[in-house]
Amino acid sequence: MASHNLTSLKRYHIGKVYRRDNPQMSKGRFREFFQCDFDIAGGNYGPMIPDAEIIKIVVEILTQLPIGKFNIKINHRLLLDSIVEISGISDDKYKAVCSSIDKLDKEPWDQVKTELIEVKDITEEQAGKLKEFVILKDRPKILLEKLMTIKELADNGKGKKALDEMAILIDYLQILDVEKYCTFDLSLARGLDYYTGLIYETILTETDEVGSISGGGRFDNLIGMFSGKQIPAVGVSIGIERIFNILEKYYKNDDNLRSTYTDVLVCSAGKKFN
Repeated sequence: MASHNLTSLKRYHIGKVYRRDNPQMSKGRFREFFQCDFDIAGGNYGPMIPDAEIIKIVVEILTQLPIGKFNIKINHRLLLDSIVEISGISDDKYKAVCSSIDKLDKEPWDQVKTELIEVKDITEEQAGKLKEFVILKDRPKILLEKLMTIKELADNGKGKKALDEMAILIDYLQILDVEKYCTFDLSLARGLDYYTGLIYETILTETDEVGSISGGGRFDNLIGMFSGKQIPAVGVSIGIERIFNILEKYYKNDDNLRSTYTDVLVCSAGKKFN
């Protein structure tokens, strides 16, 4: 889509990630796992072009794997900011509130509401206002048109900016023929607070044995924290371990596959083992 400037960087990376031991770890989570990253940093791009390209890359990868149907949930960090602000919740509770909102894909609203009020110290009125927004999800174009009619969002600086960017993104997703794989979900928060714009997460729709198999978003300020130079960036991580776990089960049922038998093995045992 874009004529890429030589000052931009497209980075592909596979690495191992370690997670602290947690006895409450949910099903499908690994304490140690490999993930594949693809990032676009820097460059002279039009608004939301790299963001749309990243989602296109995710679709191209996942549609070539026998993992079943999947859904890419999309949201915008500034939209979450505006929703929390409109609900009258103070900034110091933002992270705590978002961590509860993010549970709505697994827990009913009543359970999340109880946590917000009893644990996160949110009032009944604030929780009610929050609910008006965070339960909303639909096909991207449909939900965008609905959100555009909400005056509270239109009058909020962050909310308007988020909706304007999402409108551009969704147009690109339609052009790239990948909008059909996406859902605009206002409950998607993601736990990493360095995101500055679009956020997304991919889940399998035909199994609940694993959590998200990919996720990412825009992080325009993160590189500058370490380099001292502001560099816009957007990226995605794909959970290789989780995908391999699904593929292993798929191929176990394939009678045409068999183990590879070794005919000759040549190895070096070291100088002391002649």
